[in-house]
Amino acid sequence: MRLYAAIDLHSNNGVLVIIDELDKVVYEQRLPNDLQVVLAEMAPYRERVQAVAVESTFNWYWLVDGLMAAGYEVRLVNTVAVKVYDGCKYTGDEQDARHLAHLLRLGILPTGYIYPKEERAVRDLLRKRAQLVRCRTLQLLSMESWVNRHTGRGISADRVRGLGDVEIRRMAGGNPNGLLSMQSNRTVLQCLDAQIQRLEQEILRQAKLKPAFEPLLTVDGIGPILGMTIMYETGPIERFGRVGQFASYARCVNSRRLSNGRKKGEGNRKNGNKFLGWAFVEVAHHAVQANERIRRFYQRKKAKTNGIVATKAVAHKLARACYHVIRDQVPFDVARAFL
Repeated sequence: MRLYAAIDLHSNNGVLVIIDELDKVVYEQRLPNDLQVVLAEMAPYRERVQAVAVESTFNWYWLVDGLMAAGYEVRLVNTVAVKVYDGCKYTGDEQDARHLAHLLRLGILPTGYIYPKEERAVRDLLRKRAQLVRCRTLQLLSMESWVNRHTGRGISADRVRGLGDVEIRRMAGGNPNGLLSMQSNRTVLQCLDAQIQRLEQEILRQAKLKPAFEPLLTVDGIGPILGMTIMYETGPIERFGRVGQFASYARCVNSRRLSNGRKKGEGNRKNGNKFLGWAFVEVAHHAVQANERIRRFYQRKKAKTNGIVATKAVAHKLARACYHVIRDQVPFDVARAFL
């Protein structure tokens, strides 16, 4: 009889459940996060297990890689898309694992993409770079705010970077605490700049854009690093049957739920790839500066809404354009993207 396994994975343990074709539980146990222990417990059922469902938690790498290396067919569960019966009075880890195994048996388990192990290291470096860039932005915003508070005038990020000790002391006006605050921001900023540059050099040494993604460099705002970020977060473009699916995966699609023209709620705004979404927002910022047509579109949107919404609108259009650029292997046409 065929068997179906599922693991409800946590930070230090996981619940392994194996069911048969009649949904009868043949094995159920909470196990430590030790690959050898998991494989040993599954060994008696090895020949009959059709597939193993593993929750897509933050720590799935070791388990999925180990199971696949041992010859198991693994399905990475899209936990956001899994629906649990609302009428259940009690649920726990065992019930969750049984439910995943049940959906696996029926062939209706929502699954995610298992990114190739050999490419994850560079992708993780790009994600670390993105994290540091966000930290750097926080430092710059803090410094801009400090200058505005002490002088009453706005200042650009480039101007903040060029502030010297004498100018900072003059702005502080003899306030040692304010001076220390600004100097701390600048020290952290310089450290972040150095680490970001170090990561970029290593990324460029280890990887380059695949031929299928080279047309991305024709898109305003995309350079080698952002191009590789989009490439590594997208994976095979064939995963997305329609442009709307790609835009949704990039978190560029509105999550509102409408009925008769009125808003009735919102869906899961976090559904999708946050790193890909961040990348397209970064591209949007650069594109607005680099292309006059995109800048005019941004300004029209900003006049009707605000800067954040306008930037997301630009990111949405660029995401849709990038999908066609990658899929059809054509250069970016700003006139088609921004009518």
